[in-house]
Amino acid sequence: MNRLPNLDPLRFFLASFVLLFHLPQLSANQGLPYFDRLPIFHRGLEAVYMFFVLSGFLIIRLIYRAKIRDAFSIKDFYIRRILRIFPLYYLILGFGLFFYNVLLPFLNIPFEINYTWKEAFFYNVFFLPNVFSKIYEPGGILEILWSIGIEEQFYLVIAPLLFFINVEWVLRVLSLLLLGYFILYWSDIFDVLRQYTFVFFYLFSGGVIAILEEKKKLEFLKGFAAIPLIICVPTLLYFVTDFFMIEPLWLRSLFTCLLFGFFIHSLAFNNRGIEVNNKILHHFGSISYGIYMFHAIVLNAVVFLFLKLELLQNLNETLTIILLHLLTFAGTLFIAHLSYTYFELYFLKLKNKFRK
Repeated sequence: MNRLPNLDPLRFFLASFVLLFHLPQLSANQGLPYFDRLPIFHRGLEAVYMFFVLSGFLIIRLIYRAKIRDAFSIKDFYIRRILRIFPLYYLILGFGLFFYNVLLPFLNIPFEINYTWKEAFFYNVFFLPNVFSKIYEPGGILEILWSIGIEEQFYLVIAPLLFFINVEWVLRVLSLLLLGYFILYWSDIFDVLRQYTFVFFYLFSGGVIAILEEKKKLEFLKGFAAIPLIICVPTLLYFVTDFFMIEPLWLRSLFTCLLFGFFIHSLAFNNRGIEVNNKILHHFGSISYGIYMFHAIVLNAVVFLFLKLELLQNLNETLTIILLHLLTFAGTLFIAHLSYTYFELYFLKLKNKFRK
């Protein structure tokens, strides 16, 4: 299956934003020097939101194209999702529970556990890690699983929904879902949706953009060379400046839904022939799931080294901050590469057998 251009490098950069977001937080919590005085260090959540838009864009596009060919199988869809997500998800879940409940007590490092094993099992196995994260604050290695839970919940709904809808109604139904759910999410009646970050409207928005492109409704965007710039420049500025930190939050969410969706569309379909062909960036994009999932583990290990090794404790603040970033990035990339090559690829090859 041909991959859309520029989206793999985008995945890598988004995963890197998440790492940059978490690194100063843990350093500060452990009393180490940190630097977070640039907006780019505060865009981790927005990077995850763009991941959601990208997921909605790709998944709904895949389902829609399969429906047109009358080849969409819910069973095959879920098998492919399970083989892609579950192996690494449960590996990190198991390690995280071991880390906080067994390893830290063994090392005499205090960490408060507010949940039972039954509660951890229930919330994380039944696709509610976002609720588990908010209620119990189980630690960064486990808390990052919240976003995987949002995607799992979305998959549980979207596949059967689109399976039973006539292909001609897909765009209308998705548009109504996007608008209706956005209103529900930001209404005071359903504040539980905001409490546990059920931000499904980002995934719906990506899907709407994908179907509009499939129906040739976005051709007007491709007529002028300035349009990709008009979309891409504000997106870049959103991540590196505070210029677009719009209030209230519902208006910022609406803005980012549109901006992120059209940005992804521009990279894939309106890039004016500009395509990132760097093999290293494409590989980093391929292992971006591992980068996201492993970065908290590596970060904890690097911080532990700086706290325990006297040699590292004698460095000045600037060098400490630089080394923290370099070691965390390098370690995360290395482990994500090993995981992809020797663990995830086995399941990805199985996944391809269920693609029609």
